[in-house]
Amino acid sequence: MRVLAAMSGGVDSAVAAARAVEAGHDVTGVHLALARNPQTYRTGARGCCTLEDSRDARRAADVLGIPFYVWDMADRFHADVVDDFVAEYAAGRTPNPCLRCNEKIKFAAVLDRAVALGFDAVVTGHHARLGADGLLRRSVDLAKDQSYVLAVLTREQLDRSVFPLGDSTKAQVREEAARRGLAVADKPDSHDICFIADGDTRGFLAGRLGEAPGEVVDALTGAVVGSHTGAYQYTVGQRRGLHLDRPAPDGRPRYVLSITPKTNTVTVGPAEALEVSTVRAERPVWTGGARPTAPVECEVQLRAHGDVVPATVELTDGGLHAELRRPLRGVAAGQAIVAYRPDPAGDVVLGSATITA
Repeated sequence: MRVLAAMSGGVDSAVAAARAVEAGHDVTGVHLALARNPQTYRTGARGCCTLEDSRDARRAADVLGIPFYVWDMADRFHADVVDDFVAEYAAGRTPNPCLRCNEKIKFAAVLDRAVALGFDAVVTGHHARLGADGLLRRSVDLAKDQSYVLAVLTREQLDRSVFPLGDSTKAQVREEAARRGLAVADKPDSHDICFIADGDTRGFLAGRLGEAPGEVVDALTGAVVGSHTGAYQYTVGQRRGLHLDRPAPDGRPRYVLSITPKTNTVTVGPAEALEVSTVRAERPVWTGGARPTAPVECEVQLRAHGDVVPATVELTDGGLHAELRRPLRGVAAGQAIVAYRPDPAGDVVLGSATITA
């Protein structure tokens, strides 16, 4: 095939491109310039989005002997990922920007442009498996599995995607990079949000949303137990940094239970009040077979690298409804619920949706 290898500047995408070359494909490398001002993005060889990452990607392409280009997608990234991130927090939700980047940038804008230019598929270094049956499965390296953040992809997008690393562990990928003479073999993984250089999410949001003082209310008594300068500074399940004026009557710690932007109120309460057994979600994407017309017994994951629990999932006209067999804590609106079918050959992604309640 004629394929476009998305090269972030990290070890995973470099080895993925190398394997595509080795498989006999006609490979072209592309690095996505996502920052309007790269100096404001995270630095320190973290594997995504910075000037040094662009240089590392170019060096890897040179080693592989493939054409290499840089595509400026900063405006699209800012609108679809950064602005969305801010708007979601302002609405009391907790977004996953990496998931949104996959959905809107890497497998929408990039794939659309690649197809328009005559490429058959896009190759990435995500740790997930996509078999001959077209089904998306977890990586063999469960600690690095990224099927959760890929579950937003449509059937059409998956049909034009290649994930060469799904059958390898991260250690094996690094060893292979060293054997191939790729300088990024020991480059650290990226973990933080790429567009928040100092890792201070609160400060980043405050700079864009400004101060919006409000009350922190105890769910059990209804009493005001503190104040805040912006409800966007909190997320469901948060325990630290609440700055409450008075302790709970029983002396136990309180957690953020909910955020209500309309009243600018943060509600706190005991840990057991975080337990959720029913989840509603919108904008479902179903790729693990025909869209079900009856409830499906499966397993669900509600956060990246979060716990997996058995559940009954049903698609409705209004979206997706899930009944969890075991309550989970810290379920936040704005995150994704991903349904999996357990399989000895690797759990299969059935579908996903965005949690609303």
